[in-house]
Amino acid sequence: MKMMTLFTVLRRHAKLAEKRNPMFEKNRFAKFWMYLMGIFWLCYFVFIGVIFAKAFDGESREPYHILNAGLIFVFAIDFLMRFAFQKLPTQEVKPYLLMPVKRRRLIDFLLTRSGLHGFNILWLFLFVPFALLTVWKYYGLWGVCTYSIGIWLLTVLNNYWYLFCRTLLNERFWWIVLPLAFYGAVALLIFLPEKSEFFTWSMQLGEGFITGNPLTFAGVLAVIVLLWCINRALMSHLIYSELAKTEDTKVKHLSEYKFLDRYGEMGEYMRLELKMLLRNKLPKASFNMAVVFVLFFSLMLSFSSIYDTNFMRSFIVIYNFAVFGLMFLTAVMSYEGNYIDALMSRKESIYTLLRAKYTLYSLAVLIPLVLMIPTIVMGKLSLVVCLGWALFSIGPIYCGLFQMAVYNNKCVALNDKVTARRNMNTGWQGLVSGLTFALPLLLSYVMNALLGEILTAWILLVIGAGFVLTSNFWLRNIYRRFMKRRYRNMEGFHNSRQE
Repeated sequence: MKMMTLFTVLRRHAKLAEKRNPMFEKNRFAKFWMYLMGIFWLCYFVFIGVIFAKAFDGESREPYHILNAGLIFVFAIDFLMRFAFQKLPTQEVKPYLLMPVKRRRLIDFLLTRSGLHGFNILWLFLFVPFALLTVWKYYGLWGVCTYSIGIWLLTVLNNYWYLFCRTLLNERFWWIVLPLAFYGAVALLIFLPEKSEFFTWSMQLGEGFITGNPLTFAGVLAVIVLLWCINRALMSHLIYSELAKTEDTKVKHLSEYKFLDRYGEMGEYMRLELKMLLRNKLPKASFNMAVVFVLFFSLMLSFSSIYDTNFMRSFIVIYNFAVFGLMFLTAVMSYEGNYIDALMSRKESIYTLLRAKYTLYSLAVLIPLVLMIPTIVMGKLSLVVCLGWALFSIGPIYCGLFQMAVYNNKCVALNDKVTARRNMNTGWQGLVSGLTFALPLLLSYVMNALLGEILTAWILLVIGAGFVLTSNFWLRNIYRRFMKRRYRNMEGFHNSRQE
C-alpha cells in the first residue's frame, strides 16, 4: 500500500513540475505541432500494418508467420529510435535524496514508469491492424488480444535493454561494443547458415503469443524481470557514484590545442568549445554518438543495398551532414549557461563565441564528407551532391539552428548524466530540430523529382555558399537579439543551474 501511495505521489509531482515549469506556456504552440506530428506518424504506422497484411497475403506462409519471422528487425529499429526520442529516467532522483525516501524505491518507480511509458505502445499501431486482418480469421479476438499483449511485452523488454545499453554508453563510450556485438551475433545467426533456425524460432515465438502459450509469456516476463533488476542495480550504483563524486577526474591526455593560437580571440573560444566537447561527459557522449551514427549510415550506404532507394539516400546524406548541428546547436548557449557570467564580462564575447561555434561545427562536416568517400567511389552518390548538402547544412540549416541562441535560457549540465534534470526548452527545440531536418528532406524530394539530382545539388550548393559568405551578418543579427534578451536569459540560466 505504501509503495502504491509513493508511486502516486511521485507521478503527481512529475505532472506538477511540468505544469509549473516557466516554459510550459511558451511551449504550448510547439507541443501542439509535436502532437500533430505524433498523430501523423501513428496513422502512418496503421497504414504500414494494413500494407503488410495485404503484401504478405498469398505467400506460401500466413502473413503473421512472415512478420513474426522478422521481429528482430522491427525491434532493432525500435532500439535505434529510442536514442532519438527516449531519455534516461533517472533525472528526477536528486530532489528526493534529502527526503526520507529510499533511493531504491525511487529507482523502482522510475523504471516501472519507463516500462509503462506511452512510447512502448507505438508499435501496437502497426501490429494491431495487421493482426485484425490476418490473425482474426483463424484465432478470433482472443488471438488478436494475446498477440498484441505479447508484442507489447517485447517492446517493454526492448525498453529495458535500451536503458541498460544507454546507461553504460553514457558512462563509457566503448560500451557501444555491447549492442554492436549483440546485433552482430544475431546477424551472423541469420545470414551465415544457409537455412537459419533463427527465423523459425522467431516465428514460433509469435505463434506462442497468438495461441496464448503460458510458457512463451513466462519466458518473456522472466527476461523483463532480469533486465529490470540489472537496470536497478546499475542505476543505483551510478547515481551514488555521481552524487558522491567518487570517480576519477584526472585528465589523462592534456592538449592545449596550440595550433589555435594564431586565430587570436576566436581561437580561444574554439579551444573552449573543443575542451567542452572532448572533456565533459555529456557533450563528449553526444559527440561520440554522432560520429558512430554517421559511420554506421555511411558504411551501410556504401556496402549495402538496403538504403539504395532515392528517399533513403537523401535521408542519410542530409542526416550525416546535419547531425552535429542537430545535436549541439539546438541547445546552443545551454551548456554555456553554466558560466554565462564570465562570458558576459567581456565586450562582444558572445558574438565571438557564436563565430567560433559556427566555424568549428562547419569544419565538422568534413567528418561525414570523408566517411562518404567510399560511397562516391562506388558511384552511389556524386561528389557534387555531397558538396551541395554539406554547404546547405552549414548554410540555411545552421542558420535556422543558431536562432535558438536567442531563446535558450536553461542550463544543461556538462557532467551529470544520470541525475541531470532535463532543463532544455524541449518543446521549441524539438520543433526546430524536426523542421530543420524534415524541410530539407521534403525540399530534396520535390526538387529531385522536378529538376533532377545533379541540378538540385548545384542549386543547394549555391544557396549554401550564399549563407556561408553572409554568415557574419546573420550571426551579428543573432547576437544583437540575444543582447536584447540577455537579462531574461541570464535569469533563466541562474535559476536552472545545478549546484
